Amino acid sequence: MVKRREPTARQMRLATELRRLREAAGLNSRQAAALLGVSPAQITHIESALAGVSEQRLRRLASHYACTDEEFINALVAMATDRAHGWWEEYRGLLPTPFLDLSELEHHARFLRHVAILYVPGLLQTEAYSRAVFSSRLPELTADELELRIRHRKARQDFAIPYEAVIHEAALRIRVSDRATSRAQLTRLLELSEADHITVRVVPFDLDGFARASSTMTYVGGPLPKLDTVVRDALHGSAFIDSEAQLNTYRTSFRKVEAASLDPQQSRECIHRLAKEL
Repeated sequence: MVKRREPTARQMRLATELRRLREAAGLNSRQAAALLGVSPAQITHIESALAGVSEQRLRRLASHYACTDEEFINALVAMATDRAHGWWEEYRGLLPTPFLDLSELEHHARFLRHVAILYVPGLLQTEAYSRAVFSSRLPELTADELELRIRHRKARQDFAIPYEAVIHEAALRIRVSDRATSRAQLTRLLELSEADHITVRVVPFDLDGFARASSTMTYVGGPLPKLDTVVRDALHGSAFIDSEAQLNTYRTSFRKVEAASLDPQQSRECIHRLAKEL
Protein backbone atom coordinates (compact mmCIF):
# COMPACT_ATOMS: atom_id res chain seq x y z
CA MET A 1 0.00 0.00 0.00
CA VAL A 2 1.49 3.31 -1.13
CA LYS A 3 0.90 6.10 1.37
CA ARG A 4 -0.14 9.52 0.09
CA ARG A 5 2.19 12.39 0.73
CA GLU A 6 -0.43 15.15 0.76
CA PRO A 7 -4.13 14.18 0.80
CA THR A 8 -6.53 16.66 -0.78
CA ALA A 9 -9.52 18.15 1.04
CA ARG A 10 -11.83 15.82 -0.90
CA GLN A 11 -9.79 12.76 0.14
CA MET A 12 -9.74 13.99 3.74
CA ARG A 13 -13.52 14.41 3.67
CA LEU A 14 -14.00 10.81 2.47
CA ALA A 15 -11.71 9.62 5.27
CA THR A 16 -13.64 11.68 7.83
CA GLU A 17 -17.00 10.27 6.71
CA LEU A 18 -15.72 6.68 6.92
CA ARG A 19 -14.44 7.33 10.44
CA ARG A 20 -17.80 8.85 11.42
CA LEU A 21 -19.63 5.78 10.09
CA ARG A 22 -17.36 3.46 12.09
CA GLU A 23 -17.78 5.47 15.29
CA ALA A 24 -21.57 5.60 14.82
CA ALA A 25 -21.50 1.80 14.58
CA GLY A 26 -19.68 1.65 17.92
CA LEU A 27 -16.60 -0.07 16.50
CA ASN A 28 -12.94 0.70 17.05
CA SER A 29 -10.35 0.48 14.27
CA ARG A 30 -9.19 -3.00 15.36
CA GLN A 31 -12.73 -4.38 15.18
CA ALA A 32 -13.30 -2.74 11.77
CA ALA A 33 -10.05 -4.22 10.50
CA ALA A 34 -11.08 -7.71 11.65
CA LEU A 35 -14.39 -7.44 9.79
CA LEU A 36 -12.58 -6.42 6.62
CA GLY A 37 -9.72 -8.88 7.03
CA VAL A 38 -6.98 -6.23 7.05
CA SER A 39 -4.60 -4.82 9.62
CA PRO A 40 -5.69 -2.03 12.01
CA ALA A 41 -2.97 0.11 10.43
CA GLN A 42 -4.80 -0.07 7.09
CA ILE A 43 -8.01 1.25 8.66
CA THR A 44 -6.00 4.03 10.31
CA HIS A 45 -4.39 4.96 6.99
CA ILE A 46 -7.76 4.97 5.21
CA GLU A 47 -9.35 7.14 7.93
CA SER A 48 -6.46 9.62 7.82
CA ALA A 49 -6.59 9.79 3.98
CA LEU A 50 -3.04 8.46 3.75
CA ALA A 51 -4.38 5.55 1.69
CA GLY A 52 -7.28 5.13 -0.69
CA VAL A 53 -10.05 2.56 -0.52
CA SER A 54 -11.56 0.51 -3.34
CA GLU A 55 -15.27 0.52 -4.13
CA GLN A 56 -15.57 -3.10 -2.97
CA ARG A 57 -13.94 -2.42 0.39
CA LEU A 58 -15.89 0.78 0.89
CA ARG A 59 -19.21 -0.98 0.31
CA ARG A 60 -18.16 -3.80 2.66
CA LEU A 61 -17.27 -1.26 5.33
CA ALA A 62 -20.61 0.50 4.87
CA SER A 63 -22.39 -2.85 5.25
CA HIS A 64 -20.45 -3.71 8.40
CA TYR A 65 -21.25 -0.25 9.76
CA ALA A 66 -24.97 -0.86 9.07
CA CYS A 67 -25.20 2.16 6.77
CA THR A 68 -28.29 1.74 4.58
CA ASP A 69 -28.25 5.17 2.92
CA GLU A 70 -27.52 3.99 -0.64
CA GLU A 71 -27.36 7.52 -2.04
CA PHE A 72 -24.76 8.48 0.57
CA ILE A 73 -22.74 5.31 -0.04
CA ASN A 74 -22.77 5.96 -3.80
CA ALA A 75 -21.53 9.50 -3.20
CA LEU A 76 -18.66 8.17 -1.08
CA VAL A 77 -17.83 5.61 -3.79
CA ALA A 78 -17.67 8.42 -6.35
CA MET A 79 -15.24 10.27 -4.09
CA ALA A 80 -13.13 7.15 -3.55
CA THR A 81 -12.89 6.11 -7.21
CA ASP A 82 -12.36 9.52 -8.80
CA ARG A 83 -8.89 9.36 -10.34
CA ALA A 84 -9.18 12.47 -12.51
CA HIS A 85 -6.54 15.17 -12.20
CA GLY A 86 -8.20 18.59 -12.24
CA TRP A 87 -6.83 21.75 -13.81
CA TRP A 88 -5.68 22.94 -10.37
CA GLU A 89 -3.06 20.18 -10.17
CA GLU A 90 -0.75 22.22 -12.38
CA TYR A 91 -0.39 24.61 -9.42
CA ARG A 92 0.56 21.91 -6.90
CA GLY A 93 3.85 22.85 -5.29
CA LEU A 94 3.48 26.41 -6.59
CA LEU A 95 0.52 27.67 -4.55
CA PRO A 96 -0.51 26.94 -0.95
CA THR A 97 -2.51 23.70 -0.68
CA PRO A 98 -5.75 25.41 0.52
CA PHE A 99 -5.96 27.19 -2.87
CA LEU A 100 -6.01 23.82 -4.61
CA ASP A 101 -8.40 22.27 -2.09
CA LEU A 102 -10.89 25.09 -2.64
CA SER A 103 -10.62 24.68 -6.42
CA GLU A 104 -11.30 20.95 -6.06
CA LEU A 105 -14.32 21.58 -3.85
CA GLU A 106 -15.72 24.15 -6.28
CA HIS A 107 -15.19 21.80 -9.23
CA HIS A 108 -17.30 19.06 -7.62
CA ALA A 109 -19.90 21.39 -6.07
CA ARG A 110 -23.60 21.41 -6.91
CA PHE A 111 -23.89 25.07 -5.93
CA LEU A 112 -21.90 27.84 -4.25
CA ARG A 113 -22.95 30.54 -1.79
CA HIS A 114 -20.79 33.36 -0.53
CA VAL A 115 -21.08 36.08 2.10
CA ALA A 116 -18.58 38.92 1.56
CA ILE A 117 -17.93 41.77 3.96
CA LEU A 118 -14.71 43.56 2.98
CA TYR A 119 -13.88 42.34 -0.53
CA VAL A 120 -15.81 41.42 -3.64
CA PRO A 121 -15.81 37.58 -3.84
CA GLY A 122 -12.86 36.14 -5.75
CA LEU A 123 -15.07 34.41 -8.32
CA LEU A 124 -16.48 37.80 -9.33
CA GLN A 125 -13.30 39.90 -9.27
CA THR A 126 -11.73 41.65 -12.23
CA GLU A 127 -8.04 41.02 -12.81
CA ALA A 128 -7.14 44.54 -11.68
CA TYR A 129 -9.14 44.12 -8.47
CA SER A 130 -7.52 40.73 -7.76
CA ARG A 131 -4.09 42.20 -8.40
CA ALA A 132 -4.73 44.97 -5.88
CA VAL A 133 -5.97 42.50 -3.24
CA PHE A 134 -3.06 40.10 -3.66
CA SER A 135 -0.55 42.96 -3.77
CA SER A 136 -1.66 44.04 -0.29
CA ARG A 137 -0.78 40.68 1.28
CA LEU A 138 1.89 40.41 3.95
CA PRO A 139 4.49 39.08 3.61
CA GLU A 140 4.65 40.65 0.17
CA LEU A 141 4.36 38.27 -2.77
CA THR A 142 7.07 38.04 -5.40
CA ALA A 143 6.14 39.00 -8.96
CA ASP A 144 5.93 35.32 -9.95
CA GLU A 145 3.77 34.42 -6.95
CA LEU A 146 1.44 37.30 -7.71
CA GLU A 147 0.97 36.24 -11.34
CA LEU A 148 0.37 32.61 -10.31
CA ARG A 149 -2.39 33.62 -7.89
CA ILE A 150 -4.06 35.86 -10.44
CA ARG A 151 -3.93 33.15 -13.12
CA HIS A 152 -5.33 30.59 -10.68
CA ARG A 153 -8.16 32.92 -9.64
CA LYS A 154 -9.10 33.59 -13.27
CA ALA A 155 -9.24 29.84 -13.90
CA ARG A 156 -11.61 29.42 -10.93
CA GLN A 157 -13.98 31.93 -12.48
CA ASP A 158 -14.86 29.52 -15.31
CA PHE A 159 -17.88 27.88 -13.66
CA ALA A 160 -21.49 27.24 -14.59
CA ILE A 161 -23.12 25.98 -11.37
CA PRO A 162 -25.61 28.11 -9.39
CA TYR A 163 -23.75 30.78 -7.43
CA GLU A 164 -25.23 33.28 -4.99
CA ALA A 165 -23.16 36.08 -3.49
CA VAL A 166 -24.44 38.30 -0.68
CA ILE A 167 -22.11 41.29 -0.56
CA HIS A 168 -22.12 43.97 2.13
CA GLU A 169 -22.09 47.54 0.84
CA ALA A 170 -18.77 48.00 2.65
CA ALA A 171 -17.08 45.64 0.19
CA LEU A 172 -18.50 47.61 -2.71
CA ARG A 173 -17.30 50.95 -1.35
CA ILE A 174 -13.81 50.00 -0.16
CA ARG A 175 -11.25 51.01 -2.78
CA VAL A 176 -8.66 48.28 -2.93
CA SER A 177 -6.87 50.38 -5.56
CA ASP A 178 -8.10 53.50 -7.36
CA ARG A 179 -11.43 54.87 -8.60
CA ALA A 180 -11.02 53.34 -12.05
CA THR A 181 -10.45 49.87 -10.60
CA SER A 182 -13.47 50.19 -8.29
CA ARG A 183 -15.70 51.47 -11.09
CA ALA A 184 -14.64 48.66 -13.42
CA GLN A 185 -15.29 46.11 -10.67
CA LEU A 186 -18.80 47.41 -10.03
CA THR A 187 -19.50 47.39 -13.77
CA ARG A 188 -18.30 43.79 -13.95
CA LEU A 189 -20.59 42.86 -11.03
CA LEU A 190 -23.54 44.31 -12.90
CA GLU A 191 -22.65 42.27 -15.99
CA LEU A 192 -22.20 39.04 -14.03
CA SER A 193 -25.44 39.56 -12.10
CA GLU A 194 -27.32 39.19 -15.39
CA ALA A 195 -26.03 35.64 -15.91
CA ASP A 196 -28.60 32.90 -15.36
CA HIS A 197 -26.43 31.00 -12.85
CA ILE A 198 -25.23 34.00 -10.82
CA THR A 199 -27.26 35.90 -8.22
CA VAL A 200 -25.83 38.99 -6.54
CA ARG A 201 -27.47 40.50 -3.47
CA VAL A 202 -26.36 43.57 -1.51
CA VAL A 203 -26.65 44.24 2.21
CA PRO A 204 -26.94 48.04 2.42
CA PHE A 205 -25.47 50.23 5.14
CA ASP A 206 -28.87 51.69 6.04
CA LEU A 207 -30.32 48.36 7.15
CA ASP A 208 -31.32 48.79 10.80
CA GLY A 209 -30.06 46.42 13.47
CA PHE A 210 -28.17 44.12 11.16
CA ALA A 211 -25.29 42.21 12.75
CA ARG A 212 -25.49 38.84 11.02
CA ALA A 213 -22.98 39.49 8.20
CA SER A 214 -20.09 39.64 10.60
CA SER A 215 -17.68 37.44 8.65
CA THR A 216 -16.96 36.07 5.22
CA MET A 217 -17.85 32.51 4.35
CA THR A 218 -18.11 30.27 1.31
CA TYR A 219 -20.73 27.53 1.39
CA VAL A 220 -20.00 24.66 -1.00
CA GLY A 221 -22.90 22.35 -1.82
CA GLY A 222 -21.82 18.72 -1.99
CA PRO A 223 -23.55 15.83 -3.81
CA LEU A 224 -25.73 15.50 -0.69
CA PRO A 225 -26.42 18.05 2.07
CA LYS A 226 -24.44 15.97 4.58
CA LEU A 227 -21.41 16.34 2.29
CA ASP A 228 -21.57 20.14 2.14
CA THR A 229 -18.55 22.18 3.25
CA VAL A 230 -18.08 25.68 4.65
CA VAL A 231 -14.80 27.46 3.95
CA ARG A 232 -13.70 30.23 6.29
CA ASP A 233 -10.67 32.43 5.65
CA ALA A 234 -8.32 33.50 8.44
CA LEU A 235 -4.85 34.98 8.74
CA HIS A 236 -3.36 31.53 9.29
CA GLY A 237 -5.12 30.04 6.26
CA SER A 238 -8.46 28.55 5.24
CA ALA A 239 -10.56 26.36 7.52
CA PHE A 240 -12.78 23.66 6.02
CA ILE A 241 -15.84 22.95 8.19
CA ASP A 242 -17.98 19.85 7.68
CA SER A 243 -19.61 18.74 10.94
CA GLU A 244 -23.39 18.50 10.65
CA ALA A 245 -24.03 20.79 13.63
CA GLN A 246 -21.79 23.52 12.22
CA LEU A 247 -23.20 23.12 8.71
CA ASN A 248 -26.71 23.65 10.09
CA THR A 249 -25.51 26.81 11.85
CA TYR A 250 -24.05 28.21 8.63
CA ARG A 251 -27.11 27.24 6.61
CA THR A 252 -29.25 29.18 9.05
CA SER A 253 -26.82 32.09 9.02
CA PHE A 254 -26.88 32.31 5.24
CA ARG A 255 -30.67 32.18 5.09
CA LYS A 256 -30.88 35.07 7.55
CA VAL A 257 -28.29 37.14 5.68
CA GLU A 258 -30.03 36.41 2.39
CA ALA A 259 -33.43 37.39 3.82
CA ALA A 260 -32.02 40.70 5.07
CA SER A 261 -30.39 41.63 1.77
CA LEU A 262 -31.89 43.50 -1.16
CA ASP A 263 -33.47 41.42 -3.89
CA PRO A 264 -31.44 40.95 -7.11
CA GLN A 265 -33.02 43.88 -8.97
CA GLN A 266 -32.70 46.25 -6.01
CA SER A 267 -29.10 45.08 -5.63
CA ARG A 268 -28.31 45.91 -9.25
CA GLU A 269 -29.80 49.36 -8.74
CA CYS A 270 -27.65 49.83 -5.63
CA ILE A 271 -24.47 48.75 -7.45
CA HIS A 272 -25.31 51.03 -10.38
CA ARG A 273 -25.80 53.97 -8.02
CA LEU A 274 -22.46 53.30 -6.31
CA ALA A 275 -20.71 53.09 -9.68
CA LYS A 276 -22.14 56.49 -10.70
CA GLU A 277 -20.76 58.04 -7.50
CA LEU A 278 -17.18 57.15 -8.50
